[in-house]
Amino acid sequence: MIKIGILGGAGYTAGELIRLLINHPQVELKFIHSESNAGNRIADVHEGLYGDTDMVFTSEMPFDDVDLLFFCFGHGKSEAFLREHDVPSHVRIIDLAQDFRLEGASDNVSNNGLNHPTPQHHDYVYGLPEINHDRIAKAQHVANPGCFATCIQLGLLPAAAMHLIDKPVSVNAITGSTGAGVKPSTTTHFSWRTGNMSIYKAFNHQHVPEIRQSLKQVQGNLDVDIDFIPYRGDFARGIFATEVVHTDVPLEDIVAGYKAFYSNAAFTHYVDGSLDMKQVVNTNKALIHCDKVGDKLLIISCIDNLLKGAVGQAVQNMNIMFGLEETMGLKLKASAF
Repeated sequence: MIKIGILGGAGYTAGELIRLLINHPQVELKFIHSESNAGNRIADVHEGLYGDTDMVFTSEMPFDDVDLLFFCFGHGKSEAFLREHDVPSHVRIIDLAQDFRLEGASDNVSNNGLNHPTPQHHDYVYGLPEINHDRIAKAQHVANPGCFATCIQLGLLPAAAMHLIDKPVSVNAITGSTGAGVKPSTTTHFSWRTGNMSIYKAFNHQHVPEIRQSLKQVQGNLDVDIDFIPYRGDFARGIFATEVVHTDVPLEDIVAGYKAFYSNAAFTHYVDGSLDMKQVVNTNKALIHCDKVGDKLLIISCIDNLLKGAVGQAVQNMNIMFGLEETMGLKLKASAF
């Protein structure tokens, strides 16, 4: 059994992670840390867990009792935590924040020159199994990808493998309100969000650098902009993205390339028919579809932002790190009828 500790246990991602781990056949949850909720029952905070666990939050951090820590902190807090606390060298870490997603600071710049806060030197492996499976299997520390980044990369990576990305790429993606975290804000307030949609961080989203990093890894170079416009949607969970790539390669060749690229992927699948978001919500799947008009290749990709975009992928990475079946504990039913 893998002995697990969770730090930052009160947010949406931690709640989903707990739901997966208490049902995982090879996991023993040793502690769930939350300073603000210490002593409170887990199920009183994550109410979907009534009847599933009697555990309580703790302010203690017994690192010696665990094999693996999940960091569910807000962005920027993981690096600060590690500066202030000594985690034993034998304990593996999967970090769900953005602190260690980029491998070095020299190329950690988005289209607009926005610096990504990744430290100069670290040993975290970028946890996207579709391109880094073997590195994840050997890793002591894994940086889990961002939700938008996961969805958009999985749409674009086969195109990069075919060296199709040599002109600017236009990306539009809409996400559910859980992507903003559990803390209430103006843009997650029901009266504002319902029946509404809006754009934020146009061309300047923090996930662009990690998207560029993976595309460059697969294609070998990337000298064009990724023009990403994120949207807030009036639903709780899911991401639906479109990516437009300009190419003269015939659609049938592109589809064959996509199917070949994901032929061994555990959760990412090319679909010949049309996609909708309910096909992936509540699952760890990523579904991809392509259409083409003239030289414009339209790629559609969709995921659940809390699962394949966060904790589902984190558990997938845990399975790989500990030599388990990659799909263990993740065979989940979509919310599609």
